[in-house]
Amino acid sequence: MKRMYILSLSLLLCLLTMSTVQAATLDAFQGQKGTINIAGGTAHIPVMKAAAQSIMTSVPDIRITVTGGGSGVGVQQVGEGLVDIGNTGRALKDSEIEKYGLQTFPFAIDGVAVAVHPENPVNGLTKDQLIKIFTGEITHWQDVGGSDAPITLYVREDGSGTRETFEERALDKATPSSNSNVSNSNGAMKTMISQDKNAIGYVGIGHLDASTKAVTIDGMEPSQENAQNGSYTITRLLYMNTKGEPQGLVRLFIDYVYSKDGQGFISDAGYIPVIKD
Repeated sequence: MKRMYILSLSLLLCLLTMSTVQAATLDAFQGQKGTINIAGGTAHIPVMKAAAQSIMTSVPDIRITVTGGGSGVGVQQVGEGLVDIGNTGRALKDSEIEKYGLQTFPFAIDGVAVAVHPENPVNGLTKDQLIKIFTGEITHWQDVGGSDAPITLYVREDGSGTRETFEERALDKATPSSNSNVSNSNGAMKTMISQDKNAIGYVGIGHLDASTKAVTIDGMEPSQENAQNGSYTITRLLYMNTKGEPQGLVRLFIDYVYSKDGQGFISDAGYIPVIKD
């Protein structure tokens, strides 16, 4: 079975253009009370927190907690009943669906950008150069048109959806060098790169800011617009996952993420909303 994050561009654009959705508004939460616990992929946190804050401000009897931990944590915790929603930056594996009985809800498209320190003179790499850098075959910036300095590699932790997408789509499934430094979130990766002039790593496009510099790959410019129109191909879907069919407050929360408000939160976080049928 092909994983959902490698859906064809035509299907993604179809999802984006459907406009007949009747999703939950804040009115749906009136009179409700209870708790929703959410964990998993760190790319999801800005959207989840914005939706949670909006709901809790409107209905004080609802409490929503949002934590990270990565996609692997999201799967495990929702599967074991420790949280109500487990977020992943990758499609669920068949084994995870079968083991835990999970349901999955793609809600946003994100691109994964290769990032370096802002003072790095390198603005673009070929895919071949990128693979050789991350597998340790190229170890010096001078070999790719940069300064006379060694390359410091940064990768995400095992179980990260960002890492899986990057290795699948950018490295053609090549294994990164064992000399890589490991970061446990998009935010931590961004901080590490911003503090190391010789660094190279990767973050969700929505996390790019002045503290890092994105580089082109084979001329592809990393932006959400290019991720949407297909001219940038290192992309993924972001998912909310539940154990079984969501009920009650959890169902309302998921529907709210698909609502007009939710689409605004997704866009504000730098992602592209996926419109639910």
